[in-house]
Amino acid sequence: MNPSEWLVRTAKSSPNLPALFRGEELIASYGKFARRAAAIGANLQHLYAIGRGDRVAVVMKNSTQYLEVLYGIWWIGAAAVPINAKLHPKETAWILENAGTKVVFTSSTDKNELSSVTPKCVKKIIVTDNEAFNDYYYFAPLPSPVSMPADQMIWLFYTSGTTGKPKGVMISSANIQAMILGYQTDIAVHSPDDASLYAAPMSHGAGIYNFLHVIGGSRHFVPQSDGFNETEILELASRIKNVMMFCAPTMVKRLVNCAKLSNRTGKGIKTIIYGGGPMYFSDIIEAVEVMGPRFVQIYGQGECPMAISVLRREIVADRTDKRWKQRLNSVGIAQSATLVRVVDGDFNDIPAGEIGEIIVQSTAVMSGYWQNPEATKDTIHNEWLKTGDLGSLDKEGYLSLHDRSRDMIISGGSNIYPREIEEILLLHPLVGEVSVVGRPDKEWGEIAVACIVSPNGEKPDISELDRLCIENIARFKRPKEYLLLDALPKNNYGKVVKRQLRKLLANASA
Repeated sequence: MNPSEWLVRTAKSSPNLPALFRGEELIASYGKFARRAAAIGANLQHLYAIGRGDRVAVVMKNSTQYLEVLYGIWWIGAAAVPINAKLHPKETAWILENAGTKVVFTSSTDKNELSSVTPKCVKKIIVTDNEAFNDYYYFAPLPSPVSMPADQMIWLFYTSGTTGKPKGVMISSANIQAMILGYQTDIAVHSPDDASLYAAPMSHGAGIYNFLHVIGGSRHFVPQSDGFNETEILELASRIKNVMMFCAPTMVKRLVNCAKLSNRTGKGIKTIIYGGGPMYFSDIIEAVEVMGPRFVQIYGQGECPMAISVLRREIVADRTDKRWKQRLNSVGIAQSATLVRVVDGDFNDIPAGEIGEIIVQSTAVMSGYWQNPEATKDTIHNEWLKTGDLGSLDKEGYLSLHDRSRDMIISGGSNIYPREIEEILLLHPLVGEVSVVGRPDKEWGEIAVACIVSPNGEKPDISELDRLCIENIARFKRPKEYLLLDALPKNNYGKVVKRQLRKLLANASA
């Protein structure tokens, strides 16, 4: 099913319902929203020959145009490739080339940065934050979305792999429908009274939740700041009311701290869904104390978007059950559209409470990685997704995360893969060996620390290392700290033992 059909249904039944807002300014009703999407789709089809299965990238900060563009892409049966606007232009260019992207929607600022590295496959870069973009709205709209089978890819989400190279997760219409089923069964069903507030990047979890609100005819709000500003969010929510928003744990902490300092309670916020990284136990306790029962935790991956497990608001807020602490330390129970197991290396289920790898079966699980059959084979086994996360299930079915079998670092809700940083740092002549590990951090969840061995004992200039990273990868990926060592701990096979580095960092912090 084409997801644009959900927009058409809402627009037909309630064309005057308010849909898109910037701040409190109404930008478009659902009728106008649908017409604009249909016109954008017609532009792509007639001017650039975009059709079923083609990939169209969206490299934009949060905006109301973001949703118009997405539905315009789907209207003609193409696949959206949302790319984090914070990525380095070189990283973005690699994704564009790998996806074979023909058209890119972006902002004027990002276009300037992309111009020098845009791959040949890109035929057109369309800037959405200027007056010229309004012409797209007046193109003769296509009468209806093209038909789309359930297994057709609609969203190509790039997530870095353990080798440091991004992998394209192929998300189909059926995957999205399964995610919707789990959400509506386990979290909420939305209505025109509700409001979706896009403070986290729309290229990730915040954006993929848009479907629930289009189906329900809810209002879509993009803050005036186009991002996350605690004071702005608390003030805006108190006026527009019934707000649902997705936050990384670091964002929740900032919001709670702001609420405390300003004597607010989060009035107007109905639901905050948090995920994308570990939430400290003390932080969620404080969040509920300050803002009340507004919090829901989800556990998901790009490969099974937002759809593995859920810790419902009543469980997050409960302090009466004798096991409330254990439950609050978990990531909840399997969502309604998902099966979850914890297994040993031979895929045998292990007893309750014991630690193994978390595997998942669901219609929400991706069909595979884009043009990467080897990675797909390594990740999907007999229709079960190997998450790479280590966890345990208790007798009540609550899932707890214990570690990641991969060495991924989650900092501020964003994934950072050490190999990516290591390869850049090794370009410096005074970096002989390097290993990047995560160190727990109260504000960010984790920070990246680069452990470096220099040849001949010469110490590299830290500012030069920082500059090298900034020139090649996104700013948020560069190490927050550098540790100069005489040698890296290694096993008998010469492989760096990262757990010893983490222990060294923990001892140094203590």
